[in-house]
Amino acid sequence: MIKKFFNSLRSTGISPYIWTILGILPFYFIWQLPTTVGKVVGIILTLLFFLVYWVAFVSKGWTVYLWTCILIGISIASTSLFSYIYFAFFIAYFIGNIKDRIPFLVLYFIHLVGTSIVINFEIVLKEDFFIRQLPIIVIVWIGAILLPFSIHNRNERGELEEKLEDANKRISELVKLEERQRIARDLHDTLGQKLSLIGLKSDLARKLINKDSELAKEELKDVQQTARTALNEVRKMVAEMRGIRVRDELVHVRQILKAAEIKFIGNEEDFNINNVSLLSENILSMCLKEAVTNVVKHSKASTCSISIKQTAKELFAEVSDNGVGNITDEDLYKGSGLQGMRERLEFVNGTLEIFSENGTTLLIKIPKVLKQSDREDLI
Repeated sequence: MIKKFFNSLRSTGISPYIWTILGILPFYFIWQLPTTVGKVVGIILTLLFFLVYWVAFVSKGWTVYLWTCILIGISIASTSLFSYIYFAFFIAYFIGNIKDRIPFLVLYFIHLVGTSIVINFEIVLKEDFFIRQLPIIVIVWIGAILLPFSIHNRNERGELEEKLEDANKRISELVKLEERQRIARDLHDTLGQKLSLIGLKSDLARKLINKDSELAKEELKDVQQTARTALNEVRKMVAEMRGIRVRDELVHVRQILKAAEIKFIGNEEDFNINNVSLLSENILSMCLKEAVTNVVKHSKASTCSISIKQTAKELFAEVSDNGVGNITDEDLYKGSGLQGMRERLEFVNGTLEIFSENGTTLLIKIPKVLKQSDREDLI
């Protein structure tokens, strides 16, 4: 508990040695008192202040506010008796660590008003010992004004940073979970069916090998071809899991369009995107690949235009063709890949808009977020 207390003092920005000096200093002030009774009362007040301060530090609930009021009373009494105003620093620090907003403000104003009144009262009485330390007293009074809000705001900022860190961890876990589910779906949709087909054809070939060897050979050829197709799809899945950069995807897009004899229109400088997370760039790359595949399969177009633009908050990609267009709502739920694009984009809060006039235009929007390395530099 003592170590925790001193660590908390160190976090105020004021050296623990200064706090220690402020804790020893009242005994010097007490020594200046002319009477023995005054010295005894001063020592009792000082010891009582630190005892109550410790109790308040370890207390919880409404009792904290009661102990704080007692501390303010002891500080005012010490200032009146032996001109020691510096307990106000301890109280200002303690009030700044109160989390609830309303009790914090109430105790802040009680402490500030009480400290201001006793300072003015001592000045009016023209106490010589008090007047001599007036410049330092002004600093203490300013500290009583600023220190609680500084500590309170710092604590709130720390809590927000912890919540942000927890949220980032949860998002990271959700990304991993979504990726696992995607892999599971892809494995089920690709390998599951093909392995089942290989098993059925192998059983059929085994039964036919003695009855009709030629037909058995045909079945085995189908098994071989299915196995090769499954292997290619596995390699494709692995390539996608590694993450695809937009510039790398541009090379594949050019190859696909060239093979389909569709003219590519685009400016390579548009593909130099920055400050975009790898996840968002990977999703954009997959959407571009799916969009171009749809152009080749369904549009009957002769040209395909791709452009990418960035703003401070969003990343825009537009894929246009001069094909037949006429995309209906039913196409979103068929095997055209549009529904898959929507699902990928929804995962990163992105959107997909479709325009079907004089061809087809797909407008992809993805919110921009800082890359992980950039975010860590800002923390």
